[in-house]
Amino acid sequence: MTQKPVAQHEAPDVFAPAELGPVTLRNRTIKAATYEGMSHKSLVTDRLIDFHVQHAAGGVGMTTVAYCAVAPEGRTDRHQILWRPEALPGLRKLTDAVHAEGAAISAQIGHAGPVGNPKANGAPALSPSRHFHKTTLSFTKVATRDDLARIVAAHGDAATMAAEAGFDAVEVHLGHNYLASSFLSPKLNHRTDEYGGSLENRARLALEMVQAVRRAVGDRIAIIAKLNMDDGYPGGFWLDEAIVVAQWLEQSGAVDALEMTAGSSLLNPMYLFKGDAPLHEFAGVMPEPLKTGIKLVGSRFLHSYPYRDGYLLEDAKQIRSHVKLPMILLGGITDRQIMDTAMAEGFEFVALGRALLREPDLINRIQADASTRSLCNHNNKCMTKIYGGTRCVLVPQSDGSPAAQAPAADVSQVVEAAERLEARA
Repeated sequence: MTQKPVAQHEAPDVFAPAELGPVTLRNRTIKAATYEGMSHKSLVTDRLIDFHVQHAAGGVGMTTVAYCAVAPEGRTDRHQILWRPEALPGLRKLTDAVHAEGAAISAQIGHAGPVGNPKANGAPALSPSRHFHKTTLSFTKVATRDDLARIVAAHGDAATMAAEAGFDAVEVHLGHNYLASSFLSPKLNHRTDEYGGSLENRARLALEMVQAVRRAVGDRIAIIAKLNMDDGYPGGFWLDEAIVVAQWLEQSGAVDALEMTAGSSLLNPMYLFKGDAPLHEFAGVMPEPLKTGIKLVGSRFLHSYPYRDGYLLEDAKQIRSHVKLPMILLGGITDRQIMDTAMAEGFEFVALGRALLREPDLINRIQADASTRSLCNHNNKCMTKIYGGTRCVLVPQSDGSPAAQAPAADVSQVVEAAERLEARA
């Protein structure tokens, strides 16, 4: 039997204003969190402000400042924004500039856990159970109950500072095998206490994080949870468990919207994306002998995955059918057609990453001409540019000069690059 098509009037207009918790966005499009590589000494720079202003001027309803760490050891890069009082003046300048363009602004908050960079942070990475990190050649530190209590409280503190800085929303990072996600993973979590074993126990930390955020900010700003649907490796967190956790997040009353994602920055970096794995370009920013090693064996851990528009849609629909919370669809949002499909399937918002790196004004252009399609070709070479500021390699620099030579990277930075550009575009 042929399924009856959804009538156009039954789905919301992606370009109409929409409520996200206590916030009203001018439309239903969101610039997804893609690590900008433009902060310095964990503080906002003018370049970071210009980056987000460009996307705000380009028409998005809300732009997202990517990964802002709640604790020093929770960073994957020493320059990532760290929530502390010294950061507030720059953050206020950033939010004011975005608001002046008519867009809202969200801050992604979280703790990297086992994905953290122990060398840069001067502290071991934390994980639910002891784990040997092949890219940093070091063991993680098992997080104690005191560690977890401190980090949960730090999420509340970060949300408070985000509200004080003028952010309209926070996105709590529960994906990609960052700390909360690593606790959800049966492969990574072998604990026998109240944070391990059953799904209820493995989800405890994630729920404590969002509840701490809600207690801290109440209804002053919107709270989004970014949750994995699958980790991308055997024995990890998968869709059937993600459905249950999504329901628990809804029942907690601590979340205004869900954004579903997939993949592991720890065990399968390129599963975060679809498209090419830029092995040659990664090798180009490596010192020897890593350069040769990447060329010879890089394909063993940097896999290419076929791209298709809306590539997370089918799995996300499984979550959609089990929760009533507003949901944000990301993954291959490239044109008006896939946006309208998302709306017809019951999603309230769409999020774009790589497509907006390629064309920051894409939203305005699609609104003006529904036949417009993103020019992004999913080569993923933008990942290798994060050391000097994430950008699309197909877009000439504003001064017409060639790209600056990136400094040599260590192996851990390959994983960092994949995680930093975590949005699906």
